[in-house]
Amino acid sequence: MTRLRKMMLEELERRNYSARTARGYIRAVADFARYFHRPPDRLRPEHIREYQAHLFSKRKLSPGSVTQHLAALRFFFIQTLKRPWSVAETPYPKKVFRLPTVLSQDEVARLIDSARTPFHRILLMTLYATGARRAELARLQISDIDSQRMVIHIRGGKGRKDRDVMLSPKLLEALREYWRGLQPKEWLFPGGRWHTRSHPIDTKTIWNACQEAARRAGIKKEVHPHTLRHCFATHLLQDGYNIRVVQELLGHKDVKTTMIYTHIMLPAGQAGIVSPLDNVPAGNLIQQ
Repeated sequence: MTRLRKMMLEELERRNYSARTARGYIRAVADFARYFHRPPDRLRPEHIREYQAHLFSKRKLSPGSVTQHLAALRFFFIQTLKRPWSVAETPYPKKVFRLPTVLSQDEVARLIDSARTPFHRILLMTLYATGARRAELARLQISDIDSQRMVIHIRGGKGRKDRDVMLSPKLLEALREYWRGLQPKEWLFPGGRWHTRSHPIDTKTIWNACQEAARRAGIKKEVHPHTLRHCFATHLLQDGYNIRVVQELLGHKDVKTTMIYTHIMLPAGQAGIVSPLDNVPAGNLIQQ
């Protein structure tokens, strides 16, 4: 490990950055240095500007991805090297506002029923029933399922925040059937080919489950794990739930992030909070 990498890792650890963010920041700085074939501490603002243009013009990265690279470089120069950083000289790219892809509840049912395996099916059901991110889903443990309180405890979400989401009765029944078959010991969704390893599944497994189910269901929209999170939020708002409640369930720090889903919010009222999975006709979710 180089001296600079060690210094940067120490700064990231001191500020309690997640391991995933730390890996991304280290990788971004290493890529920056590789592009110029010199150590990153020998590079200057003009190099950052040239690199930013390269990310857009040559690598065709989105504004969000470029912003992530710049955030890593900003951390490196300010926190690791203790150098000034001028936002005026290296501005973050303007954000592009795009509405999220949302499936109807019938499409969600088709997606779940089109899962290639029972394991993929329970993954898709859990994503939609909880609104969890795929990394959060992968880290769920058996002990996180609280059938007494009817909640699922999501640990270490974005920003290292824990939160509770509702446990759908339909999902609980499906999880119990799944557990009786596989009987996982610690992780709710273990890794490995036969899902018997002592570590959780890779997030790529969740991604592939969504992609394959969408193809089998004949859904032409772009579908990935986050799509089911979008569906969870939008369908709750359509059913009349308060946006602050949905914000808490999603684990959003700022309600402005949740506001993106109000573009199709319909006036409705309903007592109590239930998962949108419970509004799908039972016949659509019969195990094949």
